[in-house]
Amino acid sequence: MIGRLHGQVVDHNLDGSVVVDVGGVGYEVFVPLGNLGRLPPPPEAVILHVHTHVRQDTFTLFGFASATDREAFRILLSVSGVGPKLALAILGALPARELAQAIASQDRAPFKNISGVGKKTAERLLLELKDKLGPLFTDAPVPMPSAPDAPAPAGPLAVVAAALVQMGYRQAEANLAVAAVGEADGREVGVLLREALGHLG
Repeated sequence: MIGRLHGQVVDHNLDGSVVVDVGGVGYEVFVPLGNLGRLPPPPEAVILHVHTHVRQDTFTLFGFASATDREAFRILLSVSGVGPKLALAILGALPARELAQAIASQDRAPFKNISGVGKKTAERLLLELKDKLGPLFTDAPVPMPSAPDAPAPAGPLAVVAAALVQMGYRQAEANLAVAAVGEADGREVGVLLREALGHLG
């Protein structure tokens, strides 16, 4: 099994995965949405702590900035009805420390806007993780500021904004990131998307 990757992020995919080049081999790795914009561009190296999910004759890689985040992901997988994609979506919407705080306080509110997490799933998370996530963290979570409003983009930038929303970002966040990119100036959508992701997080 692959436990860690040390290489360069050479591509971002619309499905939320990135391609990490390690010695000339490209590994497709799914990462939490909140981490996408924090991944450094080449030639700076990145280290991802990897969970390898094996299903029948295929395997999927899920990468995290720290071993603690990976452990939180694995703990989420222990909950009945929670698969790897849903666990990743949860960590993409709620950083691991905020997730641990919500579990500790038995607060369902943070789960309301996470796609795939209904009332029953939220209740299972609160019940089954009650004593599991807390020991992973010793410091208090830092709340993330909300993104300010930005003008709605047009042209190729509108395509980029739509792609960001499809990847799970809020519309206001997508508009702000696209505004930070500036004018399209004939650049390809893929290039603009990578730049926009660099302004997120």
